[in-house]
Amino acid sequence: MTDYSTLSDLELSELIRKGNQIAFKEIYDRYNQVLFLFAFRKLQSEAEAMDVVHDVFAWLLENSHSLHLKSSLSGYLYRSVLHKIFDIFRKQDTFKRYINEGQHFIDMEDNQTDFLIREKDIREQINNEIAAMPPRMREVYELKYREQLNAEQIGEKLGISPQTVQTHLKRGNKHLRNRLGAAIFIVFIL
Repeated sequence: MTDYSTLSDLELSELIRKGNQIAFKEIYDRYNQVLFLFAFRKLQSEAEAMDVVHDVFAWLLENSHSLHLKSSLSGYLYRSVLHKIFDIFRKQDTFKRYINEGQHFIDMEDNQTDFLIREKDIREQINNEIAAMPPRMREVYELKYREQLNAEQIGEKLGISPQTVQTHLKRGNKHLRNRLGAAIFIVFIL
């Protein structure tokens, strides 16, 4: 049996065009959360962000037989989400303000720009979740992952035992994994 998680976006696109539902599910699993974060960052509304991402995937599923990509799959999905967001802004009469602020100028054809946008949005979400931790847990977490101190050094600095440091780190990791999802936690934190 094929492990779809090991297939490239291009391979999955080809399988989707042939009607393969498992390939569609893999693309959905791969991009749903990061597209949601991207949309949420622009719209500041969970419901609207979920609707936008749902609409993009629904369109992809219904039109998969005619899918012909001119760029990467991720670029295509991000452009689709961005177009949906622009539609919302037009309807809310805030599109003009959005353009005037210059936030629309994103070259989604450039894979590097695409990656940087995703990474920036995800990093911001991670930083927000770290900031939401209880104060001592946040302090331990930042000393470990931002200052690269070990448990003994953190314990000495904060006047707590290395076991307490480990407990805070385990709880911090669990908090982030639950709030961000396992994939983002593994890729961006570990």
